[in-house]
Amino acid sequence: MDRDSRTRLSAFQGTILVSFLQGGATEKSLTGTETRHKSAERAGKILSRIAGRITKLAKRPLSPPQALAVGYGVLILAGTGLLMLPYATAAGESPRLIDAVFTATSAVCVTGLIVVDTPHFWSPFGHGVILALIQVGGLGYMTVATFIALLLRRRISLRERVVIHKAVGMLTQEGVIRFLKRVLLITAMVEGIATLILTLRFAVERPIGEAFFLGLFHAISAFNNAGFSLFSSNLAGYVADPVVNLTVAASVILGGIGYLVINELLEHRRKATPRRLSIHTRLVLGVTGGLLGVAFLLFLVMEWTNTSTLNPLGVSEWLLAAFFQAVTARTAGFHTIGIEFLRESTLFIFIVLMFIGASPGGTGGGIKTTTCGTILVALWRSLRGDREFNLMGRRLPQKVLNDAFILASLSFIFVVVMTLVLMLTEGYPYLFTLFEVTSAFGTVGLSAGAPGLQARGHILAISGVRIHST
Repeated sequence: MDRDSRTRLSAFQGTILVSFLQGGATEKSLTGTETRHKSAERAGKILSRIAGRITKLAKRPLSPPQALAVGYGVLILAGTGLLMLPYATAAGESPRLIDAVFTATSAVCVTGLIVVDTPHFWSPFGHGVILALIQVGGLGYMTVATFIALLLRRRISLRERVVIHKAVGMLTQEGVIRFLKRVLLITAMVEGIATLILTLRFAVERPIGEAFFLGLFHAISAFNNAGFSLFSSNLAGYVADPVVNLTVAASVILGGIGYLVINELLEHRRKATPRRLSIHTRLVLGVTGGLLGVAFLLFLVMEWTNTSTLNPLGVSEWLLAAFFQAVTARTAGFHTIGIEFLRESTLFIFIVLMFIGASPGGTGGGIKTTTCGTILVALWRSLRGDREFNLMGRRLPQKVLNDAFILASLSFIFVVVMTLVLMLTEGYPYLFTLFEVTSAFGTVGLSAGAPGLQARGHILAISGVRIHST
């Protein structure tokens, strides 16, 4: 999805989320049946009002970005409604509206931030709803809708092709349906292989049915860079397990580099005389590899003497844990080391990684690796006094440079302003507040364990979570 469409989407989601700010606080004074009755009544009124607004928008002639925005709004609304059902929770009672809408939005935006304990608060039905929202949100609802249309042998109109082109982040509109089929095939292959490996691993200690669902849930969550887990401690219980670590990390990397890059690599390998990879693919792979290497080394250096993280582990476990954190810190939100125990210097490195995020066309957030790479090249060329900015033998247009600097600047301003707002409203220390905001901004889902950052603060952080995604 391009920047314009996601900006519109973020505004729509922000409107929905902020409308619940006042609703969550009043429920604290109610108990028992009165609480559930008031909650259900308020939920019905608010959802009805939002549905009415969506219906009015749908009746107007919508541009492709507006159509995407409305579609994602409908998806969040549907997810919220399903999670509000009594049998979506383990207790068999309707959850607070603010918890349902937050979880639905976090799943659709593949953010991974939570306000309740996912494995114990939600029932198997609720877990299924969350998993479906992650999958549709990661793929894009237009991708899923088009796939269903193709199964029904319905013709895809030109207008629908334009919307799909914007949704999947293609550079041109040529071969949209063919590329879409490739996206679905890549998703099925990666998630299928990861599910199989994780199922076999979890089956060693659990019944096969439970192991399969755990494998499926974590495979989809990993490839879509969502960070949702069905373990209360995330993957901390598998810090020394190479199968879980490497499978999840590989899925996260593939989802983060994007379908455009994966598709080009597959095409490149199939050709007898392959052409040189595009600048986009080379830049994505170069920046991604560089960030992984630097993050891996910095994590080792900063944490190897920390008795609450790496120090108690063996050498091989150090390397595995450092690699896993280096992979997931930018986009995914999984962790095998308690984030709340990390040193402040390590948290700052994580903040930088989360701000950069994944790659265009991928399932992660942030300003993107290509934006980061473009800015670094421009700065280096400027320091050398070059009048023209060349990247891998190609001259960079001034518009590309301007867009990169504008995006990074606006994103930085957004994070700073939101951090200031949360510090004023929540009263929590600067670094931890900045960490939570950047985690929401980059759709990562990591948390430094800020107990003072309640649902109100999380909503403020996540309300603009899609503004930056490009």
